[in-house]
Amino acid sequence: MTTGTQIAWDDSVLPFQLDASGIRGRIARLDGVLDQVLKQHAYPSVIEALVAETALLTALIGQAIKLRWKLSLQVRGKGPARLIATDYYSPSEEGGPARIRAYASYDADRLDPNASPFSQIGEGYFAVMIDQGEGTLPYQGFTPIAGGSLSACAETYFAQSEQIPTRFALAYGESAEPGRPLHWRAGGIMLQHMPATGGVAAEQGSGEGGLLTHADILGGAESEDWNRANHLLDTVEEMEMIGPSVPPTDLLVRLFHEEGPRVFDAQPVRFGCTCSEDKVRSTMSIYSQKDIARMTTDAGVVTADCQFCGAHYELDPKTLGFEGKNG
Repeated sequence: MTTGTQIAWDDSVLPFQLDASGIRGRIARLDGVLDQVLKQHAYPSVIEALVAETALLTALIGQAIKLRWKLSLQVRGKGPARLIATDYYSPSEEGGPARIRAYASYDADRLDPNASPFSQIGEGYFAVMIDQGEGTLPYQGFTPIAGGSLSACAETYFAQSEQIPTRFALAYGESAEPGRPLHWRAGGIMLQHMPATGGVAAEQGSGEGGLLTHADILGGAESEDWNRANHLLDTVEEMEMIGPSVPPTDLLVRLFHEEGPRVFDAQPVRFGCTCSEDKVRSTMSIYSQKDIARMTTDAGVVTADCQFCGAHYELDPKTLGFEGKNG
């Protein structure tokens, strides 16, 4: 495999379909974009792993949705990992890249560096938010933190909220490639059974706490097709997903050659943040002059930092807030 071929597949999401079984899917590879997301902050390794997993899920889900603007995932917990937040922005023009950003909030004093990253979330919820832009009402869906991984939470969300059987296989970690410094890579596969007649889910799920899983939705021949594809997916190896030595097209053939895999145009993904001074000013416009005075530093400026990209803004307090109200 040449370096050029490797680069072509890095930071991209490849849509595919299994014609023999009515199953669609995505393969994602994140390299530079994930490294850019994580280098904005000096996260502990357990937090880096949670951000990497959530960013990978966001890339896979975002590309699978007919999205006009933004998909957001949020993981909120009562454990030391309080919040993982990601945004996926659809391409602004035909053929352009999608953009992704992410950040985490955590209690460093409570983190256990030797525990599994998922255990650091604790009780909480996994949220999917879809905003199609101006003139539309944002959609929000929630599912409890359960199942042992964030990918399991995402599978539960699709089973509970959409009644679409969904499976994820994910791999992520720091890569030590020859000639390159240590950096993060991630790769994953998403499978979804395309709804034909609208399956009816069982009243009581087989998941943790009675939650629905992908196995609770289908029956008959559809269930056989789905189970067969899942058994094939279970044979995937982590290094096949992360790459860079195995192109996603070769991986599809290796896993699903009897299912008739068909690929579509790959979607490039880049790191991208939408913060700006104008947006900071717009946020500050709801505050009174008294509020702005409380925010003003000893140096006579109001500061704001973007949690996603680390951009730092220093603004003149006289130009902020709204005038004529002192409360």
